[in-house]
Amino acid sequence: MRQAKITLIGAGSTVFAKNLLGDILSYPELANSRIFLYDIDPERLKTSQVVARKVSEALGVKPEIVATTDPERALDGADYAISMIQVGGYKPSTVIDFEIPKKYGLQQTIADTLGIGGIMRGLRTIPVLLEYTRMMERLCPDVLHLNYVNPMAMNCLALSRASKIKLVGLCHSVPHTAKELAQDLGIPPEEVHYLVAGINHMAFYLTLERHHQDGSKENLYPKLREFLERGKFTHRVSADMPWGLTDAVRYQVLKHFGYSVTESSEHFSEYTPWFIKNNRPDLLERFNIPIDEYIRRCELNIAKWETLRAELEDENKKLEVKRSVEYGSLIVHSLETGQPRVIYGNVANKGLIDNLPADCCVEVPCLVDKNGIQPTKIGMLPPQLAAMMRTNVNVQELTAEAALTGKREHVYHAAMMDPHTAAELDLDQIHNLVDDLLEAHGNMIPNMAKKPGLVAV
Repeated sequence: MRQAKITLIGAGSTVFAKNLLGDILSYPELANSRIFLYDIDPERLKTSQVVARKVSEALGVKPEIVATTDPERALDGADYAISMIQVGGYKPSTVIDFEIPKKYGLQQTIADTLGIGGIMRGLRTIPVLLEYTRMMERLCPDVLHLNYVNPMAMNCLALSRASKIKLVGLCHSVPHTAKELAQDLGIPPEEVHYLVAGINHMAFYLTLERHHQDGSKENLYPKLREFLERGKFTHRVSADMPWGLTDAVRYQVLKHFGYSVTESSEHFSEYTPWFIKNNRPDLLERFNIPIDEYIRRCELNIAKWETLRAELEDENKKLEVKRSVEYGSLIVHSLETGQPRVIYGNVANKGLIDNLPADCCVEVPCLVDKNGIQPTKIGMLPPQLAAMMRTNVNVQELTAEAALTGKREHVYHAAMMDPHTAAELDLDQIHNLVDDLLEAHGNMIPNMAKKPGLVAV
């Protein structure tokens, strides 16, 4: 096997880097890969380098591992570039995205995909990703760019329009949610099979089946509806959410639209106009909607980081390495070996979903083998699902247009078309909110300094 060069952009995201490296290096065919860890933070990078070495030791493999703060060195000759950055970090940018909208009465849960927070995150992220993409065009034009960075659809849409570098966006929502639905129904996750399509964080299980050991198949939607009618939703607790959450929003969408969405309830609640309303605290209580959820998660992770960092760097403490559900390593392995697999990828809509806009970013099953990443044509989505998705695609397209052209007016337009923002604020409030956010972010959002006048009629 050849020695593939795999570059992690934003390798200072140490825990995520650990999971990806554990996945990649667990394959014998990838065990001798050249792993380049790149980050702008030398201290975080140092920790990730130690973790990469400990992952290798735990697996008994000897890849080449290089850590660098030089992006050109990291990308020169790369076969695979995996993006995992967060531009602006928790402070100041994420805090700005939450605190300024609050002054207008606009509440959010996660603010990384859509909504006014997602728009701002896209505006500060797209230019940085595009800068790395321009380096790829010079230094590794045949590279495959695997993007894990949110807002997924906005980022991939902009990069697809601005560059010919091969690109796929990756998210774990589809397999994670399938596992949670199996948990709700008391079914072994490995027996659940599905067909999913849509846009990132708003894709739906078009089919959801249980494949029994005797070869028979069972449609699981009747059982999901029975679970919905009982109204006793599973309380899910995790390390980064010890307070726990339920999926009342997800099941409310199933009730009214007929299909189950791939995204968690706390995420999905801010993509629509129905669940978060400043004058309706009863909705927040009824659907268990966690306002400022991402802020709490970040504060918890920051508080735990120094302890975790010490553990990760402790030479006497071995790392536990186990496979994750991330698609990245599966793609690299299939392209290197030819072993065919189906993954879910975010790609340009080139004849894949007929009732979504051409060239928007869609999430569909993709065959991966020696021939590359081959998206599946879905055809027509149920019309009510496509209609809901288009309300989000409008915002994605306008944000990407603003980032690529530097036209500030399209930032206003994106915010005005956002379903949640438009349900809470009038046009003048939205305009002023955008001004306040852009001023607060300053140089984090380049090319947006000039305020346009009102559009002449």
